[in-house]
Amino acid sequence: MNDQTIRDVLTKTKRIALVGASDRPDRPSYGVMKYLLDQGYEVIPVSPKLAGKQLLGQTAYATLAEVPGKVDMVDVFRNAEAAWGVAQEAIAIGADTLWLQLGVINEQAAVLAQDAGMTVVMDRCPKIEIPRLGITH
Repeated sequence: MNDQTIRDVLTKTKRIALVGASDRPDRPSYGVMKYLLDQGYEVIPVSPKLAGKQLLGQTAYATLAEVPGKVDMVDVFRNAEAAWGVAQEAIAIGADTLWLQLGVINEQAAVLAQDAGMTVVMDRCPKIEIPRLGITH
């Protein structure tokens, strides 16, 4: 994954569905969601446990299919095995990008999403990439 592709994704993306969102401030997904909101992105938390609740001022949904409107990027905070199913859901809703977080490596999910025309970023974190690439949103 080259820097230009990552830069393009993070520059064009406006709405992010964050799968595996947590309401625990000590969890990486919470910190990344807060950071992305602070950067000006619209971030929709996706977690069956939090469905219907507010997380950092945003309404949470149980599944990607329930998120209203267009989703530009699906940011995955689930284990590698779960990434395949999330990739299928991301394709079904017509998302542009599948972003697998640090440590989430699933080549089959990546190929599935790429074959469906999605951009795939794997084993990276936008909270690290945005300042590293000097992106302002």
